[in-house]
Amino acid sequence: MAAETPELPEVPEIPPTPFIPRDIPELPVIPGIVKLMPSSFVPPAAVMGPTRHLGAAVCRLLTAAAIAAAVAVELHLGSPARVLSAFAIQSSILLALILCLSARRAWTARRPLPSWLTGATVLYAVITAVVHHALLTRTSPAFSITGEPGIHPLWQRTATVILLTAAPIAALLDWLLLTEPDRLHLNQAAPWLLFPLAYLAFSLTRGELLPADAPDRYLHPFLDVSEHGYKHVLASALLLGLAFYALALLLVAVDHTRPNPIRRRAKTGFRLWPPVG
Repeated sequence: MAAETPELPEVPEIPPTPFIPRDIPELPVIPGIVKLMPSSFVPPAAVMGPTRHLGAAVCRLLTAAAIAAAVAVELHLGSPARVLSAFAIQSSILLALILCLSARRAWTARRPLPSWLTGATVLYAVITAVVHHALLTRTSPAFSITGEPGIHPLWQRTATVILLTAAPIAALLDWLLLTEPDRLHLNQAAPWLLFPLAYLAFSLTRGELLPADAPDRYLHPFLDVSEHGYKHVLASALLLGLAFYALALLLVAVDHTRPNPIRRRAKTGFRLWPPVG
């Protein structure tokens, strides 16, 4: 006789899911709880968007134009190979290019240039001014970028003042007044010295390749190996390197202690002012 099949228990019928409306009505406000306003009620003036800084852009373009004109005068009055070999000319050309890029970013309300680039440019401009006024103003014969200071004294003096005094001051003021502080770092100071170190190697190599009787064999008196020897020149270069590193550390320290000229608190609300660029 076959075994009987056990009966399965009955499965209760699941009721259908009730319809959920697309728009659920808001719950009533509970007394004593402040209702938060949607984000659409935030006034648009609370946060200011990027704005163009035409004044900063114009100042930077005028400074770059003055530097370019001074470099052109030096190239016209002297040998282009000698003029372009001077540290003051190389740092001035770099400064003019950075000012043009910064002016474009300020005009178009874009983000500023990287801090390591602007910091290095300011440092090289300051080094140019410090070396000229501390070491080259009292040399005999008088130091000249072209090597021939008596051809056009007025034009040469004007170009020298622009490149070695006015342009470094303008670069320093632009960095202090038109850029956001607290962007430089201590680990950037040592890499900034790679360019002066490369220029030292270039100057010494250039002096070895030129003839011994060349008048412009060494452009700077403190780098004249034929007169002082390598031991004295390298010792002077080491002292200058330490001084340049101290200047770099000073720039970083000033950057972390100077007030912020970009962001201010308005009388009503909090406003975010973007960097100039």
